[in-house]
Parts: sequence; C-alpha cells; structure tokens
Amino acid sequence: MDREFENTGTENTGIENKKTENEEAGYKDVMSKETTGQALARNTLDDIPQAKSDAKEIVGLVKSSGRITGYQLSDGSTVSKQEGVSLAKEGEIKGVGIAHRKDTEYLKSLPDGSENNNLGNLPSVSG
Repeated sequence: MDREFENTGTENTGIENKKTENEEAGYKDVMSKETTGQALARNTLDDIPQAKSDAKEIVGLVKSSGRITGYQLSDGSTVSKQEGVSLAKEGEIKGVGIAHRKDTEYLKSLPDGSENNNLGNLPSVSG
C-alpha cells in the first residue's frame, strides 16, 4: 500500500490506507470462504491429475439401471468408468479428480463454483 503513495507522490495520511486495508480484509474473508469450500470438496478426492492441453471433457454419463457405467467425451467417444479413470490419470480428461468408494475408483468434477459442469448435472446417454 505504501508503495502506491510513494510512487504517486501523495502524502500518506493513514486514512486512505485504513479504508483500503479494511476493504481488502473483507475481500480476503469472502475469498477464503469460497476457497475453503472448494478445498473441502477437493479433500474428498484421492488424486487431481494434471490435464494435458488437448484433454477432452466429459459431456454425458452412460448409465445402466440408474448407475453410471461410463462417460461420453467431447470427441463423441464413449468409455467405461474404469477407462475414464485411466484416461484422467494420464491427463486425457480435464475438469475431474479421482475418488473411490470401497475398492472402486470413479471420477468427480473439480469444484469450480459452477453447477453446470458437475458430472451429476450432465445428460445421460446410451452407451
């Protein structure tokens, strides 16, 4: 903050700084709440692979009897649940992390504050 006043030649009375510091504290408080929620969601993931620049996205869920059995990718291909996990581990699918339930690994959306791209909100497709 003081650097700004030194660079502009404005006298530093402390009043301007106090308001700015309080505004920043409020901003940081809001940001830390968002980050904390996202951090908690990320803690449920076993792995967050680094996606390659040309990685595909999941655009649909393949279901059988209401259970997810695979994923439709942005290139139109359909892969099994396990193939999807393997591809994600290799960086071929973006926006997902890997979680597990008992001995089964599966993909979960990375928390980004948007509900639209959550896997649970994607359309079901036939495999």
